[in-house]
Amino acid sequence: MQIFYVNIGGGEPMIRRDFFELVEHAVAQRVGVKFSTNGTRIDAAAARRLAGIDYLDIQISIDGADATTSDKIRGRGSYDAARRAMDNLRAADFGQFKISVVMTRESVEQLDAFESLAATYGAELRLTRLRPSGRGVEVWNELHPTLEQNRRLYRWLLDRPNVLTGDSFFHLSALGSPLEGLNLCGAGRVVCLIDPIGDVYACPFVIHDEFLAGNVRDAGFNAVWSESELFRSLREPGNAGACSSCGSYDACRGGCMAAKFFTGLEMSDPDPECVFGHGEAALAAKAVAIRPASSSDHSKRVPVALSTR
Repeated sequence: MQIFYVNIGGGEPMIRRDFFELVEHAVAQRVGVKFSTNGTRIDAAAARRLAGIDYLDIQISIDGADATTSDKIRGRGSYDAARRAMDNLRAADFGQFKISVVMTRESVEQLDAFESLAATYGAELRLTRLRPSGRGVEVWNELHPTLEQNRRLYRWLLDRPNVLTGDSFFHLSALGSPLEGLNLCGAGRVVCLIDPIGDVYACPFVIHDEFLAGNVRDAGFNAVWSESELFRSLREPGNAGACSSCGSYDACRGGCMAAKFFTGLEMSDPDPECVFGHGEAALAAKAVAIRPASSSDHSKRVPVALSTR
């Protein structure tokens, strides 16, 4: 199926007892692995083992360029734990890892400091958008960057094509030149999420029955990816909806469907962080009191059987 990598997320993926077994199996099949971690499990021994695995991409998550800013969101001691993991990876000659940062009202003010931190380790800096899904729904109103901050972020990223963003900020491209990376929503087109019980969702940020495409245990992943009505609809040209009168629709494609859905907007509405303020106006007009919530439990309760090899 030409799947060239899998991204293992969490929670914290390294708490699985069979974590290394899963990674090594994927790599043995020549499928690269990316995983995002808080770094708490990357001690010196783990760093050496990780350094010995090919086709492996590690993203260490922090939410501030200093302990005060990051720990406020991720918990006390989390920043120092992440830095120890970075030190251990460097000592083990792992190579270039990534420092992954979610943009909030506080972290967006530390862009230059993040850039300096990444340079210290020879790491790549990866910035991602705060989306109102999962626990992000609870804090989105107070933490998502302001309109003015998003405009500054766009200009900062435009000058730094080597800073990675994935498809996080394609909604900012309405301001002018497109940013580097995938400038459209990849949900159901180039990415999807398989949760621990086999349910397949359009993307990691829309874990809700409305975006459930099927289950790999029923007919296999290929059938879900190729035949799901949901994925087929996402691959068709979108309806501009309320954005039809905006000359920048071709640049931003109406923004992120997860951001719309979990703030109570319709798919035809503007992105809630529309750079022209149309999303804020739509939210104010609708005055949504109850927002959709992610499905609460995606855990496999059966104990994991470990190989004895």
